[in-house]
Amino acid sequence: MVDEALSAGAVARRLGVAVTTLRTWHQRYGLGPSEHVPGHHRRYTPTDLARLEIMRRLTAEGVSPAEAARWARQAPDPVPNGTLAPARIHPTGRDGGGGTIPVGRAGPAARGLARAAMRLDAAAISETIAHALAAGGVVATWDGLLRPVLAGIGERHAATAGLIEVEHLVSRCVSEALAAASRAKVPTGPARILLSCADEEQHTLPLEALAAALAEAGVSYRMLGARMPVPALVEAVNRTGPAAVVLWSHTRATADPAQLSALLAAPRRPLLVLAAGPGWRADTLPAGVVRPVDLAEAVSLSAAVRDSLDQSSRD
Repeated sequence: MVDEALSAGAVARRLGVAVTTLRTWHQRYGLGPSEHVPGHHRRYTPTDLARLEIMRRLTAEGVSPAEAARWARQAPDPVPNGTLAPARIHPTGRDGGGGTIPVGRAGPAARGLARAAMRLDAAAISETIAHALAAGGVVATWDGLLRPVLAGIGERHAATAGLIEVEHLVSRCVSEALAAASRAKVPTGPARILLSCADEEQHTLPLEALAAALAEAGVSYRMLGARMPVPALVEAVNRTGPAAVVLWSHTRATADPAQLSALLAAPRRPLLVLAAGPGWRADTLPAGVVRPVDLAEAVSLSAAVRDSLDQSSRD
């Protein structure tokens, strides 16, 4: 918890719920912000936040909202560091917990998003992502919020074979948010960058993140999407003459270096070929192919080659 009073939006992100849910809990059950400064919106104190965490945990475990609110209101006051006293509050005698998504050292927003994902709360998921995109931009949102949660879902699925429904819902929300971010900042000028998944590669979210980040940076692009056969990719390159091609591979199974060699041998060979994603092995890449280490570097390299081509056309 934190010591400072928080706005409704900040509390919603920490808990992984929608702001409208907080308003409902306030209006129906009296679990609202208690700090009031004349002329300002009410703010949530650490005590408010601790009680709302109990409310969120119990309702997620199937306790009725009215019963969960009753237990939340009976919770002890926080101890000095802002957390609840050690005694557990649970109407069934259990200590709560339940399934969680590991997010490593990611911050409160990622933990809130993970909790919302486990509840299949699409509204809270979308609201958290939209706020992060507006506040920090695409690259920061991808690295600090989305990638840790998506990786955590993958880790849980690998261990349990579960969370398929969670992965599908979160992926849809992420895709919609990234598409909205791309539409909000449509670059001008010719599309110098071509984005494509490798043949049989179906994981498109990182490529969608790159598209949104390029749009944010003012770099025009074409998106070909998932499972692009090599002949079709080469045909697209020859027809459009991109300055750079980004080929995404999520797994070793789709990372055949021959796809990259085909791009290098195309009649309208791009100035830059980027092998993006964890599927590619650096020691198997053809000479002349660059493997960006992260989203920020992929954006930087794409923008640089675009700028170089634009400068050459002006000279």
